Amino acid sequence: MGDVKSIEKAVEALPPSELAEFRLWFAEFDAAAWDKQIEQDAASGKLDDLASEAHAVG
Repeated sequence: MGDVKSIEKAVEALPPSELAEFRLWFAEFDAAAWDKQIEQDAASGKLDDLASEAHAVG
């Protein structure tokens, strides 16, 4: 069984209180990963065209 399937089964088996704790942790984890990706994209110039478009419209 793959890692993802194992994780899915483990999450499904959590009691409600632990599921709530996991959901909070995952939301924070996901937000941090998103922030890191945006920072990397901005630093590498991947967002330059979008920024130029936004400034031209605004």
